[in-house]
Amino acid sequence: MPECQNCGTFVTADYARVFTPDGIDDPRVCPSCPDVIRDGATVREARSKRRN
Repeated sequence: MPECQNCGTFVTADYARVFTPDGIDDPRVCPSCPDVIRDGATVREARSKRRN
C-alpha cells in the first residue's frame, strides 16, 4: 500500500495514482501532512495554514 514520503501515513492507491508521476508509488505529501504542500520537485511549508 502506498504511503506518504513526508509523514509515513498510508494513502489509497487512487490518491497515489492521481498525485504522483508515472512510475512513483509514494506521494511526497498527503492530506494528513500539517501545513505542507508540494512545490515543484520539493516540499515546503504552506504560506497560509490549512483550515480544519
